[in-house]
Amino acid sequence: MPDKKSSVFDLKTQPVFPFEEREKNVFFSGAGFKTRIIVLPAGGSMPECPMRTAVIFYVVSGEAEVTVDGEKNKLAEGNCLVGQPGRYSMRTAVGARLLGVQIETGIYDSQT
Repeated sequence: MPDKKSSVFDLKTQPVFPFEEREKNVFFSGAGFKTRIIVLPAGGSMPECPMRTAVIFYVVSGEAEVTVDGEKNKLAEGNCLVGQPGRYSMRTAVGARLLGVQIETGIYDSQT
């Protein structure tokens, strides 16, 4: 990664690797955070997993249902989910491309 303070990425064309190689989908990381692209085909899902970080999911295209600790959240293109650490899963009927950001808790304040 270049030694720059900022970079621009095209989220619609960012390369995506299969779930088994998901760490390759991390395209930028810094102190206390990392960003990745998540792509689910129509009828696809991401199994439930515990997240020890705060997360942001932004739907670049398609639709997804993200479940956080049993609470279902329907997200359409342009929607963003911001959540604290917990148990997350995801599924889609039509397919979805999302930006996922993980943020170590305690790194940034949640002030508005």
